Amino acid sequence: MKFPPFVLLIIATLLWGGNFVIGRAVTGEIPPFTLAFLRWCLAFFVFLPICYKQLKRDWQQIKAHWPIVLVLALTGVAAFNTLVYIGVYSTTSINASLMNSTTPIFIYILSFIFLKERLTKYQIIGTAISLIGVIFILSGGSLESIQHFHFNKGDLIVLLAVFCWSIYSLLVKQYSDRLPGYSTFLVTIAIGAIMLLPFTFYEWSTLSGPIVWSGKTIGAILYVGILASIIAFLSWNKGVVQLGANRASIYLNFIPVFATIFATLFIGESLQLAQIIGGLAVICGVILTNRK
Repeated sequence: MKFPPFVLLIIATLLWGGNFVIGRAVTGEIPPFTLAFLRWCLAFFVFLPICYKQLKRDWQQIKAHWPIVLVLALTGVAAFNTLVYIGVYSTTSINASLMNSTTPIFIYILSFIFLKERLTKYQIIGTAISLIGVIFILSGGSLESIQHFHFNKGDLIVLLAVFCWSIYSLLVKQYSDRLPGYSTFLVTIAIGAIMLLPFTFYEWSTLSGPIVWSGKTIGAILYVGILASIIAFLSWNKGVVQLGANRASIYLNFIPVFATIFATLFIGESLQLAQIIGGLAVICGVILTNRK
C-alpha cells in the first residue's frame, strides 16, 4: 500500500512525539542508559535483515568515512536519546518536545559558525524569535528565573540533546552524497549501542533498586526500538524523498503537538501558558527561518 508523503511524515512525527512521552512514563522503572541501550539493540536486530545486502555493498564506502560515522553514532544514537531520557527525569515531556523544535535553529547557527554559510534576514529574525520562545519555556514565563538564571536542570539537559542532534543532522546533510543512508544508519546504531554499553553496566552496578520488568517497560522498549526508531525512520526518509527536505522539515513542528496530546491524555501532564506562548514563538521562528 502506497501512502502519500504527508501521511508518511505525520506517521514519523507522531511516533517521535510518543518517544518523549514514553521516556517520561517509565522514569523510575527503567533507567535512561538501559532504555537507550536496549532500544538500539532491538532496532539493530530489526533493521539488520532489511538492509544487510546494502551494507555488504556499501561497506567500503562507509569505512572510508569512519571518523564521520563515529561522530554520527556518538551524537545521533548514543547521546541524543539518552540525554532526552535523562532530561525527562527532571522536566516534562511537553517541555522536552518543545526544546526539540529548536533543531533547525541550531543547524543554522552551526552552519554559520563552521561552514561560513550566510544567514538571511529571515533566519536571523526567526532565530531570535525562537530563542526568546526557548527562554520563555525554560523560565516558565518567570522574569525572576531569567534574572537569576534559575532554569530546570532537565530542560538544559534536553537542550544539550538537541544540540547533539543538530550536529548529527548537519553532518547527515553534508555527507548525504558520500554516505549511503540505510546502511550508514545501521552501522551507527551498532557503534552507538557499543558506546552505551559501559555506561549501561555502570548504571546497573549503581542502581538503588531493581529494574521493574513489566508489560509497561517491555512495551516501552518495543515502542522506542521498533516504532520510534525503525518505522519512523523509514517513513520519514520515504516522505522526504517524495516531498523534498525543505518542505518536509516543517512537519517536525508536529512533534510537540503530538507529544502534548499524548502527555495530557496518558501521563497526566498539564499544558501551561508559558509552554503555549514559548512553543508558538519557537514554531513561528522556525517557519520564518525557512522562508526564502
